Amino acid sequence: MNIIFVEPSFPYNQREFVRALHAAGANVIGVGERPKDTLTDEMKHWLTDYVQVKSVVHEPSLLAAVKAIQGAVWVDRLEATVEAHIMAAATVREAAGIPGTSAHTAYLCRDKPAMKQALREAGIPCAQSTRAVSEQDLVDFADAVGFPLIIKPPAGAGASDTYRVNSREELASVAQACGVASGQAVAVEEFIEGHEGYLDTLTVNGEVVHEFITHYYPNVLEAMRERWISPQMVTTNRLDAEGYGEVRAMARKVNQVLGIGTSATHMEWFAGPKGLKFSEIGCRPPGVGQWDVYNTANDFDLYFEWAHALVHGTGHTPPSRRYSAGMIALRPECDGHITGYSGVEAVQRHFGEHIVAAHLPPAGTPTQPVEAGYMANAWMRVRHPDYDRLRDIMNQIGEAVTVHAR
Repeated sequence: MNIIFVEPSFPYNQREFVRALHAAGANVIGVGERPKDTLTDEMKHWLTDYVQVKSVVHEPSLLAAVKAIQGAVWVDRLEATVEAHIMAAATVREAAGIPGTSAHTAYLCRDKPAMKQALREAGIPCAQSTRAVSEQDLVDFADAVGFPLIIKPPAGAGASDTYRVNSREELASVAQACGVASGQAVAVEEFIEGHEGYLDTLTVNGEVVHEFITHYYPNVLEAMRERWISPQMVTTNRLDAEGYGEVRAMARKVNQVLGIGTSATHMEWFAGPKGLKFSEIGCRPPGVGQWDVYNTANDFDLYFEWAHALVHGTGHTPPSRRYSAGMIALRPECDGHITGYSGVEAVQRHFGEHIVAAHLPPAGTPTQPVEAGYMANAWMRVRHPDYDRLRDIMNQIGEAVTVHAR
């Protein structure tokens, strides 16, 4: 099987998808923005060919590269795993007649207002939402729904450009900040109170083969605004526990409504006073190295599972569910440069057997702002067979470790 893989070298964990495709028996043809001579020897070994383009999101350039490849070999699949690449890959996939996620599905998984409208029509509970292209649109929605509101880009992922608006007074300033006052489209929705989590799947021919449920502590918007918080993402090994049945059923219905065939998915949800509510979905793997968390929790290789699904149409190895696992972000005490750490030795002494990976940038490393994300600065990855004990360990790590900066 010949598979084109978009941008094999960046970000760094893209190499894992290429490695897995090669291991599953695929001939992998990379299309990326970097010159071929910058590829590592390992990457060159995994790839059967490589084509450089000026931009992997410039559809004419990507299509020209794909057509040139098709002129030499039969292409079975065209795959992308980065959110920013999904739409261009889907459009080019259809233009080139290659099977895979359709442009319509990719659009619905990327455009939040269209996504929620399609799912509401299918009876899936979502926050009230709309697309706004003017400040008056925001005012009208606020009058109809009330405050608080959440304003975010209509496409993309992450919380860095997401705002919570609590009053009419805040609305005008946020309208300027997010660009809607000058005609920039945004998604606006009612604020849903409750606990936030996500459910990731590997779906093959419309059927969920693997699934994983992860909890945010605290919710993302708060975590991305408060420096003092060491936020956690913790995946459970208790998928059969009471209460998860509803969100698992929701994920399957969402995948069905949006036309997910063979793809990874990343679906976010809220559970609170208004019940379970769908938040959003991407037809791609989650970010922040979350598949590495699933691997360490389940004694298997989810990258290979994904590749095996593409090449052979099935999963390969069931997850062990032996551990719960999580990642905790450790924020510098201020912006500047890292000067050192305290508490790391004590944490290693008490919990070292449970810490499976850590990233502690050396002194002198420039810090990144809080809103840059969970893996922007220091972090640790931890596992334990018992979910509650894992949460306790991660809380103690967050309290004990300080990232000094000036």
